[in-house]
Amino acid sequence: MANEPTLDQLRRYAVARTLFTPTTLPQAIRRLGFVQADPIRAPARAQDLTLRHRIKDYRAGDLEARYPRLDIEEDFFVNYGFLPRATQALMHPRSPATPWPAARQRQAAAVLDFVRERGVVHPREVDAAFAHGKARNWFGGSSNASTQLLDDMHYRGLLRIARREGGVRLYAVRPGQASAASPAAAMDALIDVIVGKYAPLPSASLGDLVSRLRGGAPQWAGDRAAALARARQRLPQTQVDGITWFWPAGENPTSRRHAAVPDTDAVRLLAPFDPIVWDRRRFEILWGWAYRFEAYTPAPKRQRGYYALPLLWRDRVIGWGNLAVEGGRLVADLGYVDGRPPTDATFTQALDEELDRLRTFLAL
Repeated sequence: MANEPTLDQLRRYAVARTLFTPTTLPQAIRRLGFVQADPIRAPARAQDLTLRHRIKDYRAGDLEARYPRLDIEEDFFVNYGFLPRATQALMHPRSPATPWPAARQRQAAAVLDFVRERGVVHPREVDAAFAHGKARNWFGGSSNASTQLLDDMHYRGLLRIARREGGVRLYAVRPGQASAASPAAAMDALIDVIVGKYAPLPSASLGDLVSRLRGGAPQWAGDRAAALARARQRLPQTQVDGITWFWPAGENPTSRRHAAVPDTDAVRLLAPFDPIVWDRRRFEILWGWAYRFEAYTPAPKRQRGYYALPLLWRDRVIGWGNLAVEGGRLVADLGYVDGRPPTDATFTQALDEELDRLRTFLAL
């Protein structure tokens, strides 16, 4: 590049490129490429907390309510979440490394016929019809074996999520499709989705995310190294303080519009999986402190709280907030890296505006 970006410019670019002008739900998902999901509500699910910054008049639960009418799917990518149907198609038909034993294949075939006959099924219908019993889950506890089988069939591309009822996934048969004509082209396209979502990416983070494609496209696990090498050759990049950074073709981190980010007096409380903060390595480089997701950390060992939401002020992540709804009121417990909030009066006003937006989003 004629003007190599500085770390300050990369930080502003990281914020500006993903906090685009709020748009419609379909357009936002296309632009993000992937929205990570999480079942915890504190005070709303991660997918809703992510989308509220990027969709005009968005309310908690809108994604779940509108999902059946949208051209999107729930599936595993680099994590589990929501993505355009065309992107999901790049990863299917999926061929996990461990094939099913014959007995499991027979179970799946019977359930597939059952779902095909009914159109859309709730897991309890499958459990009642087949009585598969209980099985050990990955948390070490026990869950219905039918639920595990449905999840596995969904992962392998036999079923899709038709919709949710009360947060529970309902299943339908997923239409079959031919294998990709060019696995290399499919892998390159998937990496472009990754970079489009999380740029600018340090080289090590790009490598970590490409390794996660073993989950989304296990049939091409052996192709990941070559795909990563191609990405490192073709993507725009620069070195800052010994770290190589990558971003999508056609974008410019030194663009004048990114320079205006520090002048935007806005506070944003971000989901733990928001693209601005998801990459913890990048987070520490850009903002100089360590953020950790502590929902699964024992309470006595938590430093910032059960579901601390990083607090973005202008182009700086300066703290965090733990939010809850108590008696119909939003309660915010805020913490700051420097031990206290900025003394600037514009910050106080911007924080009040963000909390008001949250109340509207939560329909309080």
